[in-house]
Amino acid sequence: MGQHHRPPYATSARGKGARMQEDYYAGAYWGPRKETALECARRAELFFHTLARCDPSFTQWYRAGRGFPRELPGWPVRPEMKDLEEFFLKGRHRGVGKEVLEDMGFSQMVWNARKEATNIHLSCGKYSPWGGPNSCLLNPTRQGAIRERLLRAPVLAEVLTSMVSAWDPDYAIASSTEMVRLVQKRKWEMRVGWLTYLSRRLGTLPPLPAPVSIEPVGALGWLLVLSPEPMTASNPEHVAFTARVRELLDRADLIGRPEPEPSGE
Repeated sequence: MGQHHRPPYATSARGKGARMQEDYYAGAYWGPRKETALECARRAELFFHTLARCDPSFTQWYRAGRGFPRELPGWPVRPEMKDLEEFFLKGRHRGVGKEVLEDMGFSQMVWNARKEATNIHLSCGKYSPWGGPNSCLLNPTRQGAIRERLLRAPVLAEVLTSMVSAWDPDYAIASSTEMVRLVQKRKWEMRVGWLTYLSRRLGTLPPLPAPVSIEPVGALGWLLVLSPEPMTASNPEHVAFTARVRELLDRADLIGRPEPEPSGE
């Protein structure tokens, strides 16, 4: 199942240009999970170390803060557990009276350049059913040679694998926002895109059509690569194929998520 097949469609020069215009991202998502800042830091340390192997632009990250050196994009982030624990503690959610909202966990953001940066949003340690899932979200730089280098299936597969190995999410995706909007049918469902990871906790994979490549991510789950070529929302065949894979996964009861109950009921 892990073999690649030539896709039944070709990416045209027009498709490449459209790909540059689409809003691509890589994200991992998981439900309520109570974790301390130290536990989140341990996961983040693994994430940053493995992410650094995916691309040279991922070796140094920066954070906000007053007084950082003018020649730098921000304060350098040291991907070491103790420093990351302090970083997450600064990202605790607070209520109207400045009290810490323990069940909302921690949120932080880092970036890797002053201009045309890739940024990462981390939300972890949340065990409240409200306010969305825990997540690790990477938004690539929006233009230039680095973006072209990042938006390739092998690189995105490595990025998702680094997210999965560190955060053990329910699912992860690398796709364009435009593709997700075209394919997603329910608000509360696992999203399916160019690359999609599903945890073994969700169930068993059904047979999927070529050119889908299925690779295990350790004992955690499976990474589905729908095509070795870029998948774009501007190509109707790409959209139809992604929708077909989504339908097969939905029939296997793999992508449904329970909708949170309205507050106060």
